[in-house]
Amino acid sequence: MGDRDTAFAAYFAARSAAMRGTAYLLCGDWHRAEDLVQTAFTKLYLVWNRVSRHEVLDAYVRQILVRTFLDERRRGWWRRERVGGEQTDRPTPPESPETRLVLLQALVAVLVETSASTGWTRPPLQW
Repeated sequence: MGDRDTAFAAYFAARSAAMRGTAYLLCGDWHRAEDLVQTAFTKLYLVWNRVSRHEVLDAYVRQILVRTFLDERRRGWWRRERVGGEQTDRPTPPESPETRLVLLQALVAVLVETSASTGWTRPPLQW
């Protein structure tokens, strides 16, 4: 690693947790806060050579963080994720009442085996 990468890695290690807390205060979701911090530090890395005043770096990163948060809110981050195609994981209804009975009997058998192996007692199933 060069001096640039070493300095950036040291800054990231020292300040990423604090920036994650700031991001959480902005959005209220830890997962989204982590995404915001990663985006902010990526943007910082791209301009790392041009940053001349390292004593005000925290303020600069917070500014990137807030602007990234506002940009995503304006754009609607949930709209960028597009699900294509047809949903294939929907449950299909049984084709006939006989199929439904076979499925229910199989479920009861699994319940009986599970309760026997765990020692659970349950009231009898009534249909």
